[in-house]
Amino acid sequence: MLKKERLLKILEIVNQKEIVTVNELITTLGVSDMTIRRDLDELDKSGKLIRLHGGAQKIANIEEVELSRNQKKELHLVEKQEVAKLAAQKIKPKDTIYIGAGTTLELIVNYVEKPETLRVVTNSLPVFEAWQKTDAELILVGGNYRRHSGEFIGGLTIKLLEDLKFTKAFVGVNGVNNDNMMAANTEEGQAEALGLNNAQERYVVMDKYKFNRNDFYNFYSLYNVDALLTNSSLAPDTLEHYQAYTKIEN
Repeated sequence: MLKKERLLKILEIVNQKEIVTVNELITTLGVSDMTIRRDLDELDKSGKLIRLHGGAQKIANIEEVELSRNQKKELHLVEKQEVAKLAAQKIKPKDTIYIGAGTTLELIVNYVEKPETLRVVTNSLPVFEAWQKTDAELILVGGNYRRHSGEFIGGLTIKLLEDLKFTKAFVGVNGVNNDNMMAANTEEGQAEALGLNNAQERYVVMDKYKFNRNDFYNFYSLYNVDALLTNSSLAPDTLEHYQAYTKIEN
């Protein structure tokens, strides 16, 4: 079997099964362990699959239609609550925190102790509304309102965020693929990136279903965050793979 044919066959198997082991590929293709590992490394570098310890995983495609905030808030609620609790544990009295847009981030307020000591900055209207029930000092960063996600974006948002500094920042993603953090909209991603850059501690908050997913705009690198907060039920292979890029807390 020629190399090109072998690579295409590996991709076909991975895309069909979603996760495949090196041993499965050796048995199917009848080639050596070294050859399969070399092929998987090559396909990973070219962005065609995710290389895992002992195998590989399919890269999920960009969603054809971006789900609205109202649609997203009904998905994986138990997993989102678990991650929101982890994020809340990072928040300490007298922190000034930036919270980006996202249905998981909206839940953080439910688990925070002593919110009256906090200053909370957000460009998300739902996050702002969730924190209104507390005595925290609240700052809503305005701009162009994107109804689909419930957040303010654009040049005015960026201008307002540029001069603000935070002890901690918490942002969500539509997906991560290797070290790439993905957003569905460029201006959303730019606001999230600025919030992270202006913080002393930087956290990604996401459920386990966001791993190995692409979206339209790569706005930040996992190498530059302090930790990724996710579910305790994350697959061991996925955990091991992403620990190469940042600290994973679950």
